[in-house]
Amino acid sequence: MTQTIRLGISTCPNDTFAFHGLLTRAVDWRGLRFEVELLDIEQLNERLARGEFDVCKTSFHAALSMVDDIVVLPSGAALGFGVGPLLLAAAPHTSPAGPDQLTLCPGRQTTAALLFALFYPGTTRVEHTVFSEIMPRLRAGEAQFGVCIHEGRFTWQQQGLGLVEDLGTRWETETQCPLPLGGLVASRRLSVDTIATVQRVIHDSLTYALSHRDAPLPTMRAHAQELDDRVLMQHVDLYVNEWTLDLGSQGTRALDELSARAASAGLGTGGRLKVFGG
Repeated sequence: MTQTIRLGISTCPNDTFAFHGLLTRAVDWRGLRFEVELLDIEQLNERLARGEFDVCKTSFHAALSMVDDIVVLPSGAALGFGVGPLLLAAAPHTSPAGPDQLTLCPGRQTTAALLFALFYPGTTRVEHTVFSEIMPRLRAGEAQFGVCIHEGRFTWQQQGLGLVEDLGTRWETETQCPLPLGGLVASRRLSVDTIATVQRVIHDSLTYALSHRDAPLPTMRAHAQELDDRVLMQHVDLYVNEWTLDLGSQGTRALDELSARAASAGLGTGGRLKVFGG
């Protein structure tokens, strides 16, 4: 009987680019059957924690609470330099001023929320909302600050918002590591052979996309918040890189640094994320 893999990925352009080959069967599924759902990253985090996926894109912050149940795949990660979330302001500010002000974050278990908690502990009230609502709510005056991810990184200036800090740049300066945002994890319920096959399919899908860069655009447009092809490809150029193909030793070191900092701030379990095959 063909084994079915319940796969969850995000709707962001780097995922729809990377997984286009798998979604359209442009690459061989290698004897497996994939049932795929595309969701917001915090929805993925929550449903993965409930055991609803065999393989799933998740925030590395969320993954830190599941280290005994999952293994990180070498391919499929969003990790790099210059890829971090932006702390934006509805009006020019230098930093969040006090607990009477409100900062919007894109989900309790997102790495973006973890970075804000690490760098700005206790500075403002925090409310978690879907990432696509953050900039509209800032423009409407419903909050003073927001932690922006995905396509908004390229469009915040057009929307008249102010930049407080690039949280990714701060991470890089303090750690000398690329920022590990999120990655593909597999449940330890799966056999080692099955995980290895899934990893090969994911690697094949990434390789296909990188070799046929225009082919994924219809899939990307179907799920994007920003429909401008130039912005979509900017997103791909930023978030799909050498570590997306293979985390390698530098990616593993970045995961160790994230785990250690989260634990020291009381925001993690202290467990270490294991990379499959590493």
